Amino acid sequence: MSPQLEQYGKLAVRVFDDRESMGKASADHVVKIIQEVLKVKECVNIIFAAAPSQNEFLDHLVKSRDVDWSRVVGFHMDEYIGLPPTSDQFFGLFLKNHLFSRVPMRAVHLINGLAADPRMECNRYEALLRSNPPDLACMGIGENGHIAFNDPPVADFNDTRLVKVAELDVPCRLQQVYDGCFPSIDEVPPTAFTLTVPALMAASYLSIVAPTQRKAKAIHDTLTAEISTAVPASIMRRHPNAVLFIDPGSAMMLPKGTSHPTVKTHTA
Repeated sequence: MSPQLEQYGKLAVRVFDDRESMGKASADHVVKIIQEVLKVKECVNIIFAAAPSQNEFLDHLVKSRDVDWSRVVGFHMDEYIGLPPTSDQFFGLFLKNHLFSRVPMRAVHLINGLAADPRMECNRYEALLRSNPPDLACMGIGENGHIAFNDPPVADFNDTRLVKVAELDVPCRLQQVYDGCFPSIDEVPPTAFTLTVPALMAASYLSIVAPTQRKAKAIHDTLTAEISTAVPASIMRRHPNAVLFIDPGSAMMLPKGTSHPTVKTHTA
């Protein structure tokens, strides 16, 4: 069945019948973006989210035979601070297992969650982003509406930094437990490195994947609430080249009535 297509502000929204078709479509979309960028640039710089919500997308992406990975440079958008060195929960490790070790990328730049001086690590990673402006950000949306670790209390649409240390709010930390990443909230680090909202919005393209019923309110608020830091993901309605991929669970609170494959437009 064709996906349900809607438009909220500048943000295109595609609703699929299940996570598998959602993941395949989002991967196909990203492959096309990579191909278009490589027509005019030697390399494409991509920021990746690390979360179980990205599993289907990443799996289909690495299986694609239409990407010249030798011209792809990878970044990630956030990393915990304070985990033990052998921890399995590092986002960099997640992306190595799901993507970076599975395809022959030109380069991968990881945030060092074990850096002795977090301020210096922010400066180092920010310099990398400024030297390699992102062409594409492959993102998710948190249950509290966050993007990366820009939770409502710390999100700043006018942040002067590209990378900062953020305090994680309780809903954000609980999501890590619900995702099965940690056994309890007490084990979720309270701080993390994050790319800021301006750093993410600076990417020429955004591809956002946000499935499951637990994201339903966040998706509803992202698309229908006032654009503000109370729902950080709402800012994506202002991006000129952004597509949101969701499934029936995360779409369940959206207005009903759009038929396949009609495009319905909502003002922002």
